[in-house]
Amino acid sequence: MNKKLDNYLIVNYTKVLLNAILISFCLGLILNLFEEVEFFKNTNESLFLPVILTLSYIPNLIFVNLMPFIIFISAMWFFISIKHNNELLTLKVFGYSNAKVIALIGLISFIWGILILIVINPLTSDMVKYYEKTKSNYSKDTDHLVTINRNGVWIKERKNNNLYIINADRLESNYLIDVSINIISKNNIISKRIEAEKANVSSNNWDVKNLRIFNFDKTGSVKIENKNDMKFKSFYNVEKLNSLFKNLDTISFIELLTKNKNLINKGYEKTTITEKINSFFALPFFLTLMTVLAAIFTINNRNSNNINYLMIAVLTCAVIYYMKDLSVALGKSDRISPEISVWIPIIIIGLINSIGLLQINEK
Repeated sequence: MNKKLDNYLIVNYTKVLLNAILISFCLGLILNLFEEVEFFKNTNESLFLPVILTLSYIPNLIFVNLMPFIIFISAMWFFISIKHNNELLTLKVFGYSNAKVIALIGLISFIWGILILIVINPLTSDMVKYYEKTKSNYSKDTDHLVTINRNGVWIKERKNNNLYIINADRLESNYLIDVSINIISKNNIISKRIEAEKANVSSNNWDVKNLRIFNFDKTGSVKIENKNDMKFKSFYNVEKLNSLFKNLDTISFIELLTKNKNLINKGYEKTTITEKINSFFALPFFLTLMTVLAAIFTINNRNSNNINYLMIAVLTCAVIYYMKDLSVALGKSDRISPEISVWIPIIIIGLINSIGLLQINEK
């Protein structure tokens, strides 16, 4: 009998969760589609491309960023339903305490969090990568593009009728290391190549150090010139370059674990990667605690007004979101470590849940 009751609770909770995900996906699809259509309104592309890009962007938003709040609302809805249908009383007759029911539903949320990390996240990260790459191809500012891959940092700029292709091995602090600047004329001929040990990119006026300049003339001969330093005006500076490393949604949880050293060598900030890895590790625990929190609000609350439940859900999600955002901001400002900034909201919610579970267990 207990297995049948367990299966009954698991199936019904899963149905509620999948319905909540589906509703969230539809709302996200509608809202984001307007933004994508606005982006492509001056192009000749059909509606198909905005739809594909929206379908590529929304899954990561739902399964990684919004899942704790979707879990919270789903769990509240589930516990409200079994409470209003007097199923909790029936379960108690068969030896199920409130704590046992909450533990079972919390376990499902925890397993769901692990499935997101191992199965879903690699897919959503590839979808976000496709989204970012496709949109960059349609960017109005196509004369200025940057990409980061296994071959380092690549920058494309166009100015003074010349095309500048810049490659660097990596970004360290304010410096691009092992820089190569190829200057291509409007006739698609390389007129000059600059190779430098490093370039200070703290401003748009780069300070290039220890360089060799290869000047190519029309006859094909090369004149080499050595310099200690020179100035190079660019569209990019360290702030703009660092912003490209902040979107770790294009990198899956598994890749962050296995390739974090390579990512750091390419220029990704160690603190940013550490924060992202810890946020992934915290996800299953976060989902579980949000499930328990939803149970505490619903089982302890004697008010049967659904509007009150809705207001509680919205306010709780808002408070937790801003608390999480504040904690991350403290981590980025080096007031606390990145690891602690991720786990502080988890610890606070865990303490609140421990108090609430004691009250529920007494009933």
